[in-house]
Amino acid sequence: MINAAASVVASIPSPPISYFDIGPLRIHIYALCIIAGIVLAVLWTNHRLTKRGGEPWVVIDIALLAVPLAIIAARVYHVVTHWDFYFGEGANPLSALFIWEGGIAIYGALIGGAIGAWLGCRWTGIRFWTFADALAPGLLLAQAVGRFGNWFNQELFGWPTDVPWGLEIEYPNPAWPIGLPEGTLFHPTFLYEVVWNLAGVVVLVWAGRRLRLQWGRLFGLYLVWYSAGRIVWESIRIDPSEIILGLRTNVWAAILGVLLGLVILVAQKRRHPGIEPSPYVPGREWAQEGSVQSQDTDDFVDVSEPPASEVDSASATSTPATK
Repeated sequence: MINAAASVVASIPSPPISYFDIGPLRIHIYALCIIAGIVLAVLWTNHRLTKRGGEPWVVIDIALLAVPLAIIAARVYHVVTHWDFYFGEGANPLSALFIWEGGIAIYGALIGGAIGAWLGCRWTGIRFWTFADALAPGLLLAQAVGRFGNWFNQELFGWPTDVPWGLEIEYPNPAWPIGLPEGTLFHPTFLYEVVWNLAGVVVLVWAGRRLRLQWGRLFGLYLVWYSAGRIVWESIRIDPSEIILGLRTNVWAAILGVLLGLVILVAQKRRHPGIEPSPYVPGREWAQEGSVQSQDTDDFVDVSEPPASEVDSASATSTPATK
């Protein structure tokens, strides 16, 4: 049995608030965590893409499409995989729109974000896989920051436990498992994922520099790393979820994430064994302001006829054979 009283001294407390008010405006800390993660990912991706030769802040043009589609798809994915919670007996269907209460799925965000990023890359001329590689470490960092929102919302925790780092959850709580006594501690799955993701950031940065993973292979490594950890954390979570063949839907999504990442790593290595020539697709290259270019222009090429005095001088010094 779990000795909750003995372990509560060393446990991890949950924050006492999940929002605060500024005048008539209610600010949800969950949303702040998501926004902070997005900002960090954009800033870091801009730095990485600029070092590769991309136009500074071109990432904003891509994010304008990728971020909204990622958020919408993340919410849709969550609602579909928790259908009874929003549309079951006694549920409030309108709550499917209450994204500030929590409930977005990273795999939905990856699907929507990938579509938005592909469109943004087509718009800007950036290679899609170059952008994906530049994004990978920042995306994993953003996910680590975003998980703190689950901590503030006291949601998505794991099995009951008596480990010293067990998570305290306020009682009563809508997510509290029926039959468990007050004072029970739970596995802090948010913390496990934060630590795993931060370790993954280090691995991705190292692999990108040491192994020079390009053509989408760094993003493939991101998928493998994140999804492998997600299989574990998702397996010990106790929040309601659709079950398919004995596994939670997000476990299946994580398994597919690992497989897709491996396919990208192998396929892109075979298709593109060399180094990317440019972050831009051919014909869409960006030229830094002030640089001199002579392609398709005669601005810097003297095509005028020489003065008559120069022609006479050249004729006087030429040999008879060349006259």
